Amino acid sequence: MNSNKTSINYGVLLGKSLILSFIVTLIFFVLFTLILTYTKLSENLIPLIDSIILIISISLGAIKMSINTSKRGFLNGGVVGLVYIVILIIFSMIFMKDFQFSTYTLTKLIIGLVTGILAGMIGVNLK
Repeated sequence: MNSNKTSINYGVLLGKSLILSFIVTLIFFVLFTLILTYTKLSENLIPLIDSIILIISISLGAIKMSINTSKRGFLNGGVVGLVYIVILIIFSMIFMKDFQFSTYTLTKLIIGLVTGILAGMIGVNLK
């Protein structure tokens, strides 16, 4: 019974960490969209800003997860990064008719995983 409670707690922590990550993503994308709309900022910066927002969002979620689990930060952070990207891929598959798994998608998956691992290691040491 204790194992079941532990897995439920882990799932809740993972869910809260992912919600934090997606809220941060939403806030940053809204701000970036406003900046892009009302300034002469080049649209060529979109892929770079997208990656920066991705890294910040996953980092905050992975740090939150690792602080709350207090061990195996690299693993917990990696799970946050991986699940975050998988959720984005699923939404892309649902809402984009021409979505294709490409090297760009694979690169984002690797960036998400590595960012989560590194942020998880930072988070476990912040407690």
